[in-house]
Amino acid sequence: MRSILATTALICLSQAAAAETISLRVLGQPVGSGLIQQQREQPFFENLAENSGLDVQVEYLPVDVAGIPDNDGMRVIRTGLFDIVSFRGSQVSRDEPTMLGLDLVGLNPDFESGRTHTEAFLPVVDAAVRRQFNSKVLGVWPAGPQVIFCKPEISGLSDLEGLKVRVGDQSAAAFVGQFGATGIPLPFGEVQQSLARGVVDCAITGPSSANSAGWPEVTTTVLPIALQLAMNGYAINLDSWNKMDGEQQEKLQAAIDTLVEDIWAYSEELYQDAMNCNTGQESCEHGTAYSLKSVPVSEADLKAVSDALAGSSLPAWTQQCNAVNASCEADWMASVGVQLGL
Repeated sequence: MRSILATTALICLSQAAAAETISLRVLGQPVGSGLIQQQREQPFFENLAENSGLDVQVEYLPVDVAGIPDNDGMRVIRTGLFDIVSFRGSQVSRDEPTMLGLDLVGLNPDFESGRTHTEAFLPVVDAAVRRQFNSKVLGVWPAGPQVIFCKPEISGLSDLEGLKVRVGDQSAAAFVGQFGATGIPLPFGEVQQSLARGVVDCAITGPSSANSAGWPEVTTTVLPIALQLAMNGYAINLDSWNKMDGEQQEKLQAAIDTLVEDIWAYSEELYQDAMNCNTGQESCEHGTAYSLKSVPVSEADLKAVSDALAGSSLPAWTQQCNAVNASCEADWMASVGVQLGL
């Protein structure tokens, strides 16, 4: 009898221990998007138990490996199919336009500006994500300055007239439209072939992502003017979050905070190295060497980007965002707008 009781107790203890193990399905950035996914994000989640101190098992799938369009990230997390999603801010802004308020064209010309404006507006974004997608934002980070790659040679923004430009969001579409170009949204994984086939003439992304995806193989020119920083980040389904106790939540949040800080620094490191790689300059440590022509950025083009915030990207965004969230513009003006003196 004692033996049976002891066995039963062991089984119960074993089941309790197993029940404490957290299981998380994580939908990651596309493999083709480059080194941030390959060198930072995927290793972090595959070693989350060690990185967080949690008793956790993780199934990590890049979005392109999973066969899910990268603009469906927030829809996926709302369904609970994945517990955590590494979302692409520009792409998912069609489902949650509040997200785009972090990174309008002309808002973040450098990493320092991006940090400041992100911290100011992130509480508003998190509230919208909770309301619309039953999820919370764990942190955001930049893929890096978004520049323009073109198959035909261009000498500046005015040469975009009549061209088709792949854009990540409506803010960028409104901006290139000022120069007579047509903004065309395309998933990242389709861009290289679209450039090769002439579906688009130019495309916007960060130099490191372009290098990893082979864009310099099918383009001739890069205009290194920072339009946006491409804010991405991590969201967790609230049902999954609420299954954890307070200590587990703190450990997960602390681990994500460390990852996010690491990516901010790594993104800045990659930018100049990738520009060197794409244009055949030294030193090129992290990518493939190509020979794109880098166009000098004129003062007129710099002014056009700076003026775009008030002239095109902010008005276009507020109209879209207010239709979903009536206080969107007011919330942005009360946070980021105050910092900018608007």
